Amino acid sequence: MEIKYIILALALVMYLLVIIFQEKKIWMTSAAALITLVLGFIFSGNVFEAQESTAGLFHHVFFELINWNILMIYVGSMTIAALFIYSKVPARIADFLVSHSKNTGIAVILILAMTGIISIFVENVATVLVMAPIALALSKKLKLNPVPFMVGLAVMSNLEGTATLVGDPPSMIFASYAGYNFNDFFVHMGKLSIFFIIQAGMIAGCIFFYCIFGRVKEKALVEKEPVISYFPLWLLLGMIFGLAGISFMSTELGYGSGIFVFTLGIIGLLWYKFNQKKSGKEIWELVKGLDWETIAFLIGIFIVVGAISETGLLDDFAAWLGKITGGNKLLGFILILAFSVLISGFVDNVPYIIVMLPVAGTLATNMNISKELYMFALLVGSCLGGNLTPFGASANVVAMGILKKEGHPISFGGFLKIGAPFTIITTTAAALLLWFIWA
Repeated sequence: MEIKYIILALALVMYLLVIIFQEKKIWMTSAAALITLVLGFIFSGNVFEAQESTAGLFHHVFFELINWNILMIYVGSMTIAALFIYSKVPARIADFLVSHSKNTGIAVILILAMTGIISIFVENVATVLVMAPIALALSKKLKLNPVPFMVGLAVMSNLEGTATLVGDPPSMIFASYAGYNFNDFFVHMGKLSIFFIIQAGMIAGCIFFYCIFGRVKEKALVEKEPVISYFPLWLLLGMIFGLAGISFMSTELGYGSGIFVFTLGIIGLLWYKFNQKKSGKEIWELVKGLDWETIAFLIGIFIVVGAISETGLLDDFAAWLGKITGGNKLLGFILILAFSVLISGFVDNVPYIIVMLPVAGTLATNMNISKELYMFALLVGSCLGGNLTPFGASANVVAMGILKKEGHPISFGGFLKIGAPFTIITTTAAALLLWFIWA
């Protein structure tokens, strides 16, 4: 048996175990990565690119396959996001929207839109946790069913997380593969890029929820939340404009972006300790609360998928997809989009994105069309597809947990009644704009 089929079997077993044992997925990916490394040593040059020495193999795996720049951006942006939430600025903005809206129906839509905008820069689960108390208090005051509101927070945060380089791990992985910098998410090759494509879905999503909440004409009064400090907001803005500036200076996503964001995170922690007079234990609690699980998960996935790519399996899969589509550009587009939505409705989209990006890119190249058309379709489908079911994204699971705790448990079918039409409408809107610009 060829070594590439052993690697394929290992990857399939890893994926299956990750699906079955979600809570232990780090162990599964780490074990698979370790086995892949051992096979790389035994079958030198057949698993990973041929290296002259053991040290060369280690360097290739740990500094070329594992993208430390992306990981530094993720850790730094998570730290800034945690401090931004601590500052109470998001709650203050929500209070402002409610008090200045014509009626509560419009205020709810604005809060959902704001949730999406915050999740462009803040991790989705954290965004839901910040906005949940506001949604629950408003629902209680107006005697509204909090279920659609809470589900709305989750799906809107998932939707907008795709819009920029720092929004979600899939966007960072895409940037790493495609060589995109921060500005490329807005305009690339003189055309509107993924940010604006996602906004088409955002507008469609707001219209969808207005059909649910538009009938609420009462106006609610809210108590203004005191802001602790605006410094984390300046850090967040500094990260955004700094990444944009670095993008202008460099044509590739080098280590500069990761070091910059990571350094801002360190500055934020120093401010938290000395300006806010926090103890070492409190700083440790904040750092410990960051999403380290995803970091460890990504490291394992980078190694396994690196081996899959370097054994030629992804090229084989792209050639097979090319035969199925028969060279039909529209059929390939619909196939990637629909398949991504369905898969991501039930499976973690991070490993799926890492595997499928080279496949989508190669398929587009083989068909002599723009790679962006298929890669953006993959990104849109896999990220918006997470809204399909309550298990498709961590933010959905958190929203369901909060509702259950508040005495409003929601079933799989109950979530599907909101999640499925929202996913179909937003994905269709984004896909139409994507096709119009890039086809």
